[in-house]
Order: sequence, then C-alpha cells, then structure tokens
Amino acid sequence: MMTDQLDVNSGVEGKTHSGFVALIGAPNAGKSTLVNQFVGAKVSIVSHKVQTTRAVVRGIAIHEQTQIVFVDTPGIFTPKRRLDRAMVSTAWGGAKDADIILFMVDAQKGFEGDAEKILEGLKGIKQKKWLVLNKIDRVPSEKLLELAEKANEEVEFDGTYMISALKGMGCPKVLEDLANELPEGPWYYPEDQISDLPLRQLAAEITREKLYHRLHQELPYSSHVETESWEEKKDGSVRIEQVIYVERESQRKIVLGKKGETIKAIGKSARIEFAEILEQKVHLFLFVKVRENWGNDPERYREMGLDFHD
Repeated sequence: MMTDQLDVNSGVEGKTHSGFVALIGAPNAGKSTLVNQFVGAKVSIVSHKVQTTRAVVRGIAIHEQTQIVFVDTPGIFTPKRRLDRAMVSTAWGGAKDADIILFMVDAQKGFEGDAEKILEGLKGIKQKKWLVLNKIDRVPSEKLLELAEKANEEVEFDGTYMISALKGMGCPKVLEDLANELPEGPWYYPEDQISDLPLRQLAAEITREKLYHRLHQELPYSSHVETESWEEKKDGSVRIEQVIYVERESQRKIVLGKKGETIKAIGKSARIEFAEILEQKVHLFLFVKVRENWGNDPERYREMGLDFHD
C-alpha cells in the first residue's frame, strides 16, 4: 500500500496486525498533537500557527500485537497559492490511501468553513471513517452531542469519539479500537522505530516549530528550514548546520533579531530538543538566507514530500 512490508516482526509472538490511519481535518484541529500523543514522542510539528504540517508525516505506534502507522496530513483549507494547493492535494491523497480515516474536528469551532467542506468531501470516500471531536474539555457536553449528531447525519461514520489530544482524554480508547480494527499482517517498520521521517528532516521540522513559537505573528508560514550538513564527531556529539530560508530581507532581519538574540534563542531551544531525541550532545549552527519566491521552486516541494502543481 503506502510502503513495502518487511520481515521486521519475526521476534514478535502470535499473530500481528498492521495498517495505516490517516488524520484529516482543518488547520489547528489537533492532528499533530494526537499523533504525538499516540506515538509517545514528538514526530510531528505542533504550533499555534495554522498550516504548519506541510508534508505527510508518519508516526508509528505499537498496541499489543498491532502496529499502527499514523499519517498526519496537512490541514485541509481553501487553497490560494501553489503551496496551498500542494498541501491540500497531499492531505486528500494521504486519506484515500489509508485503511481508516480519522476526521478530527475542533469542537470549539465546530463545523465552520474548512471543516464543513471536509465533511462534504468525505461523502465520496469508501474507506472506514471515524469522527474524532477534539478539545472536549473546553466544550459543554450538549454541544458535543449536537456536533456528533450533525456529522453522522451527513456522513455515515463507523465510529464517533470524543477526546482531548493535548491532555490524553479518550485517546487510549481510540488507540485500542484502531488496534482491534486493523487487518492481520506483518508490521511495516521495526518495533523501536517511531517515524519514517529521516532525522535530517525531523531536525528541520523541529527548528521550524521553534521559529514559529518564537515569532508567531511576525513571520509568514512560507519560511522554510533545511538541514544542510550532519556530521557525527569522534567524541560522540553531532554537528548540525541548518539554513532558515525566508522570502524577503525584512523577514531575515526579524529572524535574526536585535544583535542576533532571536536566532540564538531559536537555536538554543532546538538544540536542547535535538539532544533529548538523539541522546547525544548537539552542536547546532543556524543561518538565515533570503530565497525569493521559493514557493514556486519545484525542488523545494520535492524536499517537503509535496507534488508541484501548476
């Protein structure tokens, strides 16, 4: 299906199950947070800035004898630019290739705008579809029931769940039911692997997250991070060089900050997280460069795992 299955579970006793589960929803519905919750580690970028997940990121969870590969797709929204169209196309593509689709809805926002359009789009998809209402700790139970009823009237969902991805409420039940639903078959990945995202790309995603957390409203989400070099040192440490690309000189100055304070803070935060994930000392060097109109460069799309559309 999405990848070739390998003989990676020869040491696992009993019958094994495996499959792909796609999370779709409007931007900021909580998809990345839920993937990280299921996997037990950060494999997907989480930010208050919308549309931060650009490519399909797979997080891998094991529940008893079942390996569940979660596909965290970009948020589906009304596309305005080339990058937007590529992200939306990738999101729907990831959903149509999965065994089960989890449609995540921000219960606070309900079915407004993009969420309503996704609900309409799900009517033509044959895969099993589960409705997941997120952020239930912030919404009265009456509203939750109304949302669930409305959605099930329009689309025949195979299951309805109410959770808080951030706090973990209701998440174990979803994980258990997914494990019971996926078909029998060998696992796709080794037992200790939590993502199929290469370390270089994961490192770039983490730095991009720190960039958004630090600047938030000041920087357009069209900024891009690339890991240019990765060198394992003899002392057991790793030296990483990354470039933050922006589209204008004014944006470069924002990222650098006064006397370089902003870029230093971003680098320190990213370095600490890298060290925790890699369990080794990290030397991180960040550079900021202007790359005008990078949003129309096919090579950048390939690096992000997106299709370049006209």
